[in-house]
Amino acid sequence: MSGIWFNMTAADLGRSIGDGRIHPVELAEAFLEQIANHPLSKRIYARATEARARSEAVGAADRARTGFRKGPLDGVPVSWKDNFDSAGTATEAGSALLRGRVPERDAETLEMATLSGLVCLGKTHMSELAFSGLGLNPVTATPPCLNDERAVPGGSSSGAAASVAFGLAPAAIGSDTGGSVRIPAAWNDLTGLKTSPGRLSGRGVVPLCERFDTVGPLAHSVEDCALLLAALEGRRAPDLTGSAVAGMRFAVLETVALDDLREAPAKGFHDACTSLTRARARVERVDLPELKEAMALSGILFTGEAWGIWRETIEAAPGKMYAPILERFRSGSAITAAEYVAAWRRLEEIRALWRDRMAGFDAILTPTAPILPPDAERLQTDRDYYIGENLLALRNTRIGNLMGLAALTLPTSQPSCGIQFLGTAMGEDRLLRVGSAAERALG
Repeated sequence: MSGIWFNMTAADLGRSIGDGRIHPVELAEAFLEQIANHPLSKRIYARATEARARSEAVGAADRARTGFRKGPLDGVPVSWKDNFDSAGTATEAGSALLRGRVPERDAETLEMATLSGLVCLGKTHMSELAFSGLGLNPVTATPPCLNDERAVPGGSSSGAAASVAFGLAPAAIGSDTGGSVRIPAAWNDLTGLKTSPGRLSGRGVVPLCERFDTVGPLAHSVEDCALLLAALEGRRAPDLTGSAVAGMRFAVLETVALDDLREAPAKGFHDACTSLTRARARVERVDLPELKEAMALSGILFTGEAWGIWRETIEAAPGKMYAPILERFRSGSAITAAEYVAAWRRLEEIRALWRDRMAGFDAILTPTAPILPPDAERLQTDRDYYIGENLLALRNTRIGNLMGLAALTLPTSQPSCGIQFLGTAMGEDRLLRVGSAAERALG
């Protein structure tokens, strides 16, 4: 019977715990056994937290037995990206620079998840210090991609996505600075939610660029993402019932996002837009020329902040880093304070233009990524291929980060191809209702 559990949504597992069909301890043990025995597990999990999971599952079982469950996901196991501090368990953020780093307390989001009854299965592998959208990490491990054994899984929440896609967790918590939840979710046929900056606490999360860093779930459904967001905030989830795309107004973003689309992502996006139209949504076209200027500011904003945070740690032992990641960090050393301040001032002006131009749409649509998952071996031997694919992978998702938005990716008709819904800042509840309706329309 437990084999069925590996393909169930987190929401369905929670409902089954609530009505007594699944015992939380048996559920946790099933996933721990799966983690221990799966042939790809060591490429997905940096470390499992067996004792913690068993203890938390016992507590969830007691609450289920006495009718005092903390919420709809009480007793449901989840995995955590290895940049979330976990008390007494190493948190190394995919980097040899942090090897042996053991925090004394949980990240604030992990604390809240535990208070909401979620069961912590363990910590998943990730791109080194979260600074790549590919998921390639020769320093620790490169997790597998669901649809192509030769390809990378997307990053930087690479193991998070793989843990769900390969049935080693019902859902996962990752982080997203430039696309690090949405890219691995899309490339592994999952749903991923990027939250707005400041929506969820970053305290206790190993940073990359704190002004862009966000926390978000990867799961099998929009409902799962809504329930996970609620659990991480300690509140009730938004009501998704009754939502339908009929009458909704969507805009296909023509600026930047449709450039250089490869065949499969283009088809997946076209099929998804067609399905929305058939479900009686209005799908229009929109352009914002200033967005090109915002995209050009990325090199200043992201690398400048990343270098400011990490330069001392990196230069104390640069030989411990994968060379392309080291090079990317060091590129921030040439950015002046004046350039950084000016770039942020201009970005805020463009954000205001975005808000004015996009007002009235229920969501802005783009392909989640313009490319399919690249070949892992070639990425390690062809420098130009690595740089080009990494920049393209994150291009469309980075729009959401630059504009400070909530964003959601859903699977499409094509394997490893997602459609991205860009919402508004702090508009997660509305975006999740839109996403739930779109999910049904896309089938």
